[in-house]
Amino acid sequence: MISVVVPLRDEERTVALLYDEVRAALEPLARPWEVVYVDDGSTDGSWAALTLLHAAHENIRVVRLRRNFGKATALQAGFAEAAGNVIVTMDADLQDDPAEIPRLLAKLDEGFDLVSGWKTRRRDPLSRRIVSKIFNGVTGWLSGVHLHDMNCGLKAYRAEAVQGLRLYGELHRFIPVLAHHRGFRVAELAVNHRAREHGRSRYGLERYVRGFLDLLTVSFLGRYRTRPLHLFGGLGLLLGSLGSGVLLYMVALKLGGEAIGGRPLLVLGVLLVVVGLQFFSLGLIAEMVTRQHEERTSVEERAQQHVEEVLH
Repeated sequence: MISVVVPLRDEERTVALLYDEVRAALEPLARPWEVVYVDDGSTDGSWAALTLLHAAHENIRVVRLRRNFGKATALQAGFAEAAGNVIVTMDADLQDDPAEIPRLLAKLDEGFDLVSGWKTRRRDPLSRRIVSKIFNGVTGWLSGVHLHDMNCGLKAYRAEAVQGLRLYGELHRFIPVLAHHRGFRVAELAVNHRAREHGRSRYGLERYVRGFLDLLTVSFLGRYRTRPLHLFGGLGLLLGSLGSGVLLYMVALKLGGEAIGGRPLLVLGVLLVVVGLQFFSLGLIAEMVTRQHEERTSVEERAQQHVEEVLH
C-alpha cells in the first residue's frame, strides 16, 4: 500500500486539485493507496475543504494539529497515521509534480530505502536557489550524504526508514541524513518542479540559520552518539598537545635565561591545556551517560537495531 503524506498550512485552493493529480498518477499502478493530509494550524478554509474531500473519498485521512507546529511535526504526525508500507511525501502547493511518484516508486524498487527528489530546473527565485545550493553543499560536507537537493519535499520511503524518527525544528530537511546514519540506502532522482501558482513561500533566511544549527545536531548524533569520547577526547588531545608544545617551548626559553612571565604565549599554552582537559573530561562524562542509557536497552533490542534481514 502507498501512503501519500501531505503537510499543509493555508492551502485551501490546492488540496482538491492535488488529490485529483495524485489519483491520476497512482490509479494506473493498480495498488491500494491513500492520502494523509496534515493540517498544520491553517487559518483559512483549508480544514473545511479537507472535511469535504474526506467525506467524498474513502482513501483520504486528515490530521489536524492544534496549532502551527512546523513541517517537521506535521510530517511526524503524518508518518504515525500512514498505513502504507511505502510512504511518499510532497508539499501541497502543487510545485511538486504528483506525476513523478511512479518514477520514485520504481527507483525504490531497485533496492533503495529512501529516494529523494532533485529539482534540476527549480522554479524559485534566484536568491533562494543560491542559498539552497550553499546549504546543500555544506550539508553534504558535514553529514557525508551528498544530495543535490536535500530539501526537496517530494520523497519516497520504505515505512521502516521513518519508523522511530523524532522530527522537530528543521529536522525534516535532514531525513535522508538520519536514514543514512541508521543504515538505510539513500538515492536521488531528478524530478519536475513547477512554478508556484497558489499561496506564498514561507521560507526565509532565518529558517536556513535554524536548519544549519539542526544540521550540527544531526551530524553529531549520527556520527558520535554512541562514541562521544571520540569527538570530545580528540579535541581535548589536540588542544592539550598544542598547549603542551607551547609550554615546552616556554620552558626551553626559561632554561636559556629569558624571562617568560609577561609573554602571551605562556597564557595561551596554559589556556590550551586547561580547555583540552575540559574537553576530555566532557567526553568521559558523555561516555558514562551513553553507557548508562545503553544498559537500560535490552540486549535483544540492541541486537536488532541494525539488522536488515534474517534468512532461516
